[in-house]
Order: sequence, then C-alpha cells, then structure tokens
Amino acid sequence: MDETHQPLPEPRQPLVARTLTEWRTLAILGGPILIAQVAQMANGVIDTIMAGHASAEDLAAVGIGSSLWMPLFLFFMGMLGALQPIISGYNGAREVEKIMPATWQGLYLAAAGSVIMILLLTNVHPVLALLNLEANTARITQGYLDAFAWGIPALLLLTALRGLTDGLGHTRVIMAFSVLSTLINLPMNYIFIYGKLGLPAMGGVGCGWATSISNGVAAAALLVYLNRSRVYRQFHLISDWVKPDLVGIRYILGIGVPIGFTIFVEVSLFSVIALFLAPLGPVVVAGHQIALNVVSLLFMLPLSIGMSLTLRVSFLMGARAPATARLISRSSLILAAATALVFAILLFVFSPEIAALYTNDTEVQAVTVRLLMFAALFQIADVIQVTCISALRGYKDTRIPMFIMLFSFWGVGMPLGYLLTFTDWLVPAMGAAGFWVGLTGGLASASILLGWRLFLYAPEGIRAAPAAGSGTS
Repeated sequence: MDETHQPLPEPRQPLVARTLTEWRTLAILGGPILIAQVAQMANGVIDTIMAGHASAEDLAAVGIGSSLWMPLFLFFMGMLGALQPIISGYNGAREVEKIMPATWQGLYLAAAGSVIMILLLTNVHPVLALLNLEANTARITQGYLDAFAWGIPALLLLTALRGLTDGLGHTRVIMAFSVLSTLINLPMNYIFIYGKLGLPAMGGVGCGWATSISNGVAAAALLVYLNRSRVYRQFHLISDWVKPDLVGIRYILGIGVPIGFTIFVEVSLFSVIALFLAPLGPVVVAGHQIALNVVSLLFMLPLSIGMSLTLRVSFLMGARAPATARLISRSSLILAAATALVFAILLFVFSPEIAALYTNDTEVQAVTVRLLMFAALFQIADVIQVTCISALRGYKDTRIPMFIMLFSFWGVGMPLGYLLTFTDWLVPAMGAAGFWVGLTGGLASASILLGWRLFLYAPEGIRAAPAAGSGTS
C-alpha cells in the first residue's frame, strides 16, 4: 500500500493542519501524474514538429489523423478511468481480493475498445472523402492511421493498467513508462519519417509506426515490471487471471461511460468551434489555436490535481472516512481557485510575450493577445469545474455530472458563443472572442451546478460495488 494512501481514522487535529496534510498528499499523488500528462502531450508535439519538417502534406495528414483517433481514444480513456476510483476504493477498504478481478474486467474492456478503434480507424475512407482532401494527403492520412492502429492494443492496455497502479497510489509508475514512451518515440520518428538506418523515408506514415512501437515497448515493459516488482507480485497479474464477469463489467461501464462521454462532449465542442471560426480567416483561426494551446498547457496542473483528488476521495470513502473526504473535496476548491488566479494574472500580464513565443506575425499576435485576455477568465471557471467533477468522480458520481456538462457546454456555452461571435443580438459581433466568452459562461454554469451537487448532494457512502469475480484459471 502506498504511503500517500494510508487510511486515516477520522482525525481530530485542527482543521488547518488536516487540510495541509491532505494537500500534501494531493501533491505527492499529483506530481507524477503531471509529469505523465506532459510526457503524453509531448508525443503530439514531437509528431507535429517532425512531420512538419518532412512536408506540409505530411503535417496536414498527421494533424487530420490525430483529430480522428484522439476523440475515440479519449472516450475509452475516460471509460477505463473508472478503474482508478474503483481500485482506490477497494484499496482504502482493504478489500485486496477485489482488485485483480476489477483489473481484469478493465482489461477485457480495453480489448473490446481496441477492436472498435482498429475497425473504425482502418476504414476512414468515407470520412476522408467527405473532407475532400487532396489525394496524396488522404493517402498519407490513411497510411498514418493504419500504422497507428497496430499500437492501439498497447495504448489501451497501458490505460487499463494505469487504473491498477494509480488506484493503488503508485502514480510514479505510469509517469516512468510515459516518459519511456516519449524517449522512444523521438528517435523512432526520426528513423521512420526521414528514412534512416536503411529504411525508406515514410513521412507522416512514419509517425504512426513510431507511436505504435513506443506504445508497444512501454506496455511490454510495464507488464514485465508488474510481474517482477516486489509490490505487484502479490497481485499475480498473469497467473491469477479472472474470467469475464458481466456484473463487474457493467459496474465499470456504469461509472466509466459517463466519464468518457463527458470528455468526448468537451473535445467535440472545441472541434466544432474550430470549424465555425474557419470562415473568419486564417489569422483568427491561428490566434484561436495559439490561445487554446496555451490554456491546454496551463490546464495540465489543475487536471493533475483533479486526478489525484479523484484517487484520494475514492480511497477515503473506501476507508470509511467520509468527513476527511468532504474536507479534501471542498478545501481543494480553495487550492484550485488560487492556482487559477495565478494563471489568470500571468495571462493578463504576459500575453504579448506569450503570443510572440508562438508567432512573428503581428496580426496573429494581436488576435492572440486579445483572446488571452478572455482566456484568463476562462481559466478560472475551467479550473473550478474540473476540481468539482474530479471530486464527484471520487464519489463514483458520474452520471448526473455528465448531464450537467452536456447542458453547460452545448446548452449554454455553444449557443452563447455563437450569438456573441456572429450576431448583434446581445452585443456587437465579437468575432472569435465571442466563443471564449461563451465557453467561459458554459464553464461557469458547470462550476456552479457541479459545486452545488458536490456541497449538497455528494454521497455519504461509496457506490455499491459488485462482489469480486470468482472465475479464475
């Protein structure tokens, strides 16, 4: 059992001391998660830069291919993310016998998800035809996805096994193997894209092979580690396999599908906004993309805190410490608000310098600076909502938050953003800034509704879990 997840009897220390202790635990859990998230993001940056140096067509193909596989992966990542609070809850309750059955049901779901992703991504010709891509770009895109598909089982295997390692409080494990994947991806890209070591230059298609190989090596290395590590040998991952159990699978899906759908809703919103902004011209689109990239980078810190909060709350509920779970859930909002305020100030003060890091085009810089002003307010609402929804996931409360996010993004954010961007109904048309105001309004709605549910309706007890599967071989 990880030292950051030691069960606590409901403590009687002063409130401030208890809060600081819990914040320290979040930092210990969240630090490795942050590094893992940055390493995973770095893979996309590496692919983009190296494909861009091959040709504009290769860069476009990799970008289109990524936009096709990423939403699918994020859905399954969210679905399998249910394993983390489930296993953390078992760990807190000291129900160790339930951990491997839950892990195996997650692995079966990962296998099913792999089949679905492979079938969809290797048959995207109709989608590419609808996009009216130039023939060579379409060919490279399909080649990239065909190569990428070979690594999908390893990618989802890593995602499922993260439920085990993170759920046990060992967040440094996935951090290490995420960094390993990035370190492998860089030279593999160089070899396959540019044709080194006697191989032909593959351009953008080489990115797909590099990603598949890096995922495969990382997954194989993680399996070896889990079977040889002193900590994980007790769980007998391979020898004590468990048969598929419909009750256990339904339990994971009941928690995980709303998480995956919530992530998909958010990602699809940003994709649709990018399409709506396209008629405003390349300068506006470029400024919007830069602002979005800046916010995405800053978001890695609160996201990591949120993921560690999910683990901690689920552990405490499993350990029958609801008062401490409430304390960390609510006090984390103070930590989140402070983080958001610091980021907002940085965006307000240094927006010209940030824009200059991305582009030398003065027109794009001007658009970026203006949008970063709105992004500062967006950041505050975004950080608060992710903290609330992460705490609720720790309580295994995912269905109602899913509907809250759907309403806030598509019922508030998108309509408001469209009206402010393209019409004079509320104020004179604001251009791209209108969507940022709309998004901020949607996130503010989500923050209020999720906060209301967290403070008033967060369950006192952990969601009932099925009995551990009994089928072994």
